[in-house]
Amino acid sequence: METLTLDRAPELASASTLAFALARGDGIGPEIMDATIDILDAAGVPMQPHEIEIGEKLYRAGHSAGIAPDAWNAIDRTGLLLKAPITTPLGGGVKSLNVTMRKTLGLYANIRPCVAYAPFVPTRFPDMDILVVRENEEDLYAGIEHRQTDDVYQCLKLVSRSGCERIVRYAFELARAQGRRKVTCVTKNNIMKLTDGIFAQTFAEVGKDYAEIEQDHMIVDIAAARLATDPHRFDVIVTPNLYGDILSDIAAEVAGSVGLAPSANIGPRAAMFEAIHGSAPDIAGQDIANPSGLLLAACMMLDHAGFGKQASLVRNAWACAVEDGRATRDAGGSLGTAAFARAVIDRLGEEPLTIKKVSPSPRLVLDPIAAKAPAPAKRDCVGIDIFVQTTAIDPQTLADALRAVNGGVLALKMITNRGVKVWPDPNPHTLLTDHWRCRFMADEGAVVTRTKAIELAFLLSRAGIDVVKTEHLYTFGGKPGYTLGQGQ
Repeated sequence: METLTLDRAPELASASTLAFALARGDGIGPEIMDATIDILDAAGVPMQPHEIEIGEKLYRAGHSAGIAPDAWNAIDRTGLLLKAPITTPLGGGVKSLNVTMRKTLGLYANIRPCVAYAPFVPTRFPDMDILVVRENEEDLYAGIEHRQTDDVYQCLKLVSRSGCERIVRYAFELARAQGRRKVTCVTKNNIMKLTDGIFAQTFAEVGKDYAEIEQDHMIVDIAAARLATDPHRFDVIVTPNLYGDILSDIAAEVAGSVGLAPSANIGPRAAMFEAIHGSAPDIAGQDIANPSGLLLAACMMLDHAGFGKQASLVRNAWACAVEDGRATRDAGGSLGTAAFARAVIDRLGEEPLTIKKVSPSPRLVLDPIAAKAPAPAKRDCVGIDIFVQTTAIDPQTLADALRAVNGGVLALKMITNRGVKVWPDPNPHTLLTDHWRCRFMADEGAVVTRTKAIELAFLLSRAGIDVVKTEHLYTFGGKPGYTLGQGQ
């Protein structure tokens, strides 16, 4: 099944100017953006930037999302955003603007090239060239968190089958378009058997359409270790959101420096380009920040918009400056931000001798209706997990209190504490918190109504038991849509 279209975006490539929203960001953001725009201008990019204000100043002005409506309008008009790093205030319930923008704009694919520029940028792996393709909208980055008891906090990990297919197929298509040899799926499906499990399962299913590309799967912890010690075993990595964030930083640092790594966030109707590093407020205003990550991200934007010729011109000039030792201090040179930009400008039209010349990347766009949700399966309610808060109580006493409430067709089958089974067969070794999962189920093969399950929670609450959360237990086509407790 063909789910992606490869094109050169003729409507953009034929445009006389490149219109895009521009955000100067916080910390070192304005400095590295100025350097980037100066280089693009000198390279003859016919730009029409629409400057927007986002980030720390907006947070302080009372915009809880860090962005105002007029900024969204500018992004919607152009479909492109070049964004310098921004500062998200810590604590206080403030959401990450980066995550908000990726999710609001539907930028499901985060592409992070991690390339070595040896011997000019020190690295133990001079031939390293890895592409991390990170799912960008789901996983723990859904940001749905709750404090449920005095002692216990929860974060929901949400993964969809359609979201998995979209990012996995994107990774394979990108590998095919760039002539890469291998795609590695990275998950933790040995522990998170449903969420990471569906990601790994989808990878195996979609991979059948790409038999010419080598494929394998790795558990995230060993993948991170191998990435740090033997990165040559990887070519393209496709992975859920959180792992992708971590692995791409590892890969970028192993390649030479996080400060050199660009990032593209691609969706069916919009795209955002940024460096992967942060706003570094501790060095802001000192003219020492490295603009390379943002500049190379801008080159990815040029590729995406059909200005590949100008992108290659800038990339080659940048590589020549690095080869000549004309770099910022973090990359082994002695130049400041503005002087480095001038060094790149002075080399426009030159080609590097050692660093590999980079050709324009094909624009890869996903058909927004291609990745469809699976056909509905027969869903039956077979029980309910009821989470309660109580302190200074042993599992047997809690079980007795729960069983004293008549649950009708639903009977108490298990109690866990932080996921570990503590009843029946109490576990004397695990730490007991004030947060207990109490699993009630119908007899094997029996089906109950969701109303009956909710009624049980009501009865427990009326009996003085502090119910803080419920989760229905379903089977889908006869297969459990829930996992066992640890030790069950």
